Amino acid sequence: MKILVTGGLGFIGSHTVVELQNQGFEVVIIDNLSNTSLSVLDGIANITGINTAFEKLDLREKDKVQDFFKRHHDIDGVIHFAASKAVGESVGNPLLYYENNINTLVYLLQELQKKPEANFIFSSSCTVYGQAEKMPITEDASIQTAMSPYGNTKQIGEEIITDAAKVTNINSILLRYFNPIGAHSSAEIGELPLGVPQNLVPFITQTGLGLRQELSVYGDDYPTPDGTAVRDYIHVVDLAKAHVIAMQRLLNKKNVEKVEIFNLGTGTGSSVLEVIHAFEKVSSQKLPYKIVARREGDITSAYANTDKANNILGWKSQSTLEEALASAWKWEQKVRS
Repeated sequence: MKILVTGGLGFIGSHTVVELQNQGFEVVIIDNLSNTSLSVLDGIANITGINTAFEKLDLREKDKVQDFFKRHHDIDGVIHFAASKAVGESVGNPLLYYENNINTLVYLLQELQKKPEANFIFSSSCTVYGQAEKMPITEDASIQTAMSPYGNTKQIGEEIITDAAKVTNINSILLRYFNPIGAHSSAEIGELPLGVPQNLVPFITQTGLGLRQELSVYGDDYPTPDGTAVRDYIHVVDLAKAHVIAMQRLLNKKNVEKVEIFNLGTGTGSSVLEVIHAFEKVSSQKLPYKIVARREGDITSAYANTDKANNILGWKSQSTLEEALASAWKWEQKVRS
């Protein structure tokens, strides 16, 4: 079986490529290298021993997407990661996010609808829930007004896929994940944002190495036990494995609906300060940080109810917060050495 992974050199995409190859899938990667490096291909090859087929391609260029599918007409499934993904950046540059996250999805689905049957895994997000009214968040939780253009692109993306599935042969699973962190145990691949990190853990690890002077904690006046925002931090390898299981479900026609939705998280919420203290424990060093004003687009709390994924997919997260942070720290030290 041949799987296209868009954004396959990104953080979650690269780990998913490894897990697909571990399960015997042939993989083709598309990435425009806007937030990653070609060196990730070497990291994947060092882990799996496979030189993965790769094309540098910007999915916003519709004619190039069409050409790709003409040349790769034997694609059995698509896992779609390629998207801009920073909440804060999306608030400042919403049109980039709508172009990059919506247009690219439409162009992919337009090609897939030409096939007699198509299997599509969508990289969605817990941001579709906005600030959920109850914790932990189930898949049945109402979709709140998005707190950011990024979150809105995920909501719109889910709606586009659902509408397309009604009138095409596309079967899809929408994976709403919480906060991926960590790195492969080999430290061959991990999270390597270009420029200033937008996510908490790479900023922590870069601060731990002295690349950043100090970490900014956005707000300590949230209605949480220690006043800092709470999130559900899941090891990226656990997350990657869920994508493989979801694709196998579609390929084996085990899905009971044209579009299925699953939360992917640990089921446990951790505050920003708890993450900082856990990192200090695994790295044996103090982390300099300061409390600053809240960041626009951020919510108070989000952590998952994962019963549906546990029971239907047979998937469950395995790694602890400390294990995930230790792997991220090992990766950061290696990549900067």
